[in-house]
Amino acid sequence: MSQDNTNLNKLDPEFGTNVFINCPFDEKYYELLRPLLFTIIYLGFNPKIASERTDSGELRINKICELIRSSKYSIHDLSRLQARKKKEFYRLNMAFELGIEYGCRYFASNNLRDKRCLILEKARYQYMKALSDLSGVDIKSHNNDPIKMVRAIRDWFVETVRLRNVDSATMIWYSFNEFTSDFYKQRKSERFSDEDLNMMPPPEYIDFIKGWVQSP
Repeated sequence: MSQDNTNLNKLDPEFGTNVFINCPFDEKYYELLRPLLFTIIYLGFNPKIASERTDSGELRINKICELIRSSKYSIHDLSRLQARKKKEFYRLNMAFELGIEYGCRYFASNNLRDKRCLILEKARYQYMKALSDLSGVDIKSHNNDPIKMVRAIRDWFVETVRLRNVDSATMIWYSFNEFTSDFYKQRKSERFSDEDLNMMPPPEYIDFIKGWVQSP
């Protein structure tokens, strides 16, 4: 089926503030994902993630390609690539999506050439054991520490996106903890269980962050 080239050349009107998030979505990663999402929204940007909609009739890879194309910025956490037990395969989805991002930027003939991305790892240069083609690429490490995640994201926005007059990583971390306290108190009063809160779909959690950040 042919595609309309005119539509392919049209960018999302929010392209300049969209940030595609390429990371694991398992329960263990939530303690990093939540401060990651909070920091992006706190800085005035809009996180885009594959789980933001679930349509069984839509191919996941098509949705990912659409999200990548509609986002000027992207963050790729490769810290969960390595197999953790015997006979377990490497988790290659994150590396694959990074490859789509690179190709989208490299082969583009329009504003997609202006895309920028951040690669995250647990420890500096650890990714090179699996992706030696990325040798020489600047990355940031978070060591599975939520506050280091906040610092990595905040500093990247200052260095690469060129944000200025930005609150410190420490201030953002304090704000995240204040939000978390308010979030749990309010949702508990609304009869959310611990399981509801701990496994809340990311799009719903994002809406709560936006409401809190935008409140006077």
